[in-house]
Amino acid sequence: MILLVVTTLPDESTAAEIARQLVTEKYAACGTILPGARSIYMWNGGIEDTREVVVIFKIRDAGFVALEEKLRSLHPYENPEIAAFAPAHVSKIYGEWVAANS
Repeated sequence: MILLVVTTLPDESTAAEIARQLVTEKYAACGTILPGARSIYMWNGGIEDTREVVVIFKIRDAGFVALEEKLRSLHPYENPEIAAFAPAHVSKIYGEWVAANS
């Protein structure tokens, strides 16, 4: 089984740097960078309204703990979003590719 792991980062260059490292070190098979996100959230008692970049990592489900630990060590945020979702269906060939590359 594979997981889709979502995080947000402050800008495209940080997102690309982290995605490249996680893919190079085989924590993830792929990191898809989606610029242009806008997050409105509570932080330290106030409302924040921030432009961010969403990154979706594709990993083996067994690799989540290692990816989470590594991503936390690289992430610039104090409390980064790291959320995993298991797709209901994934094509066999794609699932095999993710498993072989993460």
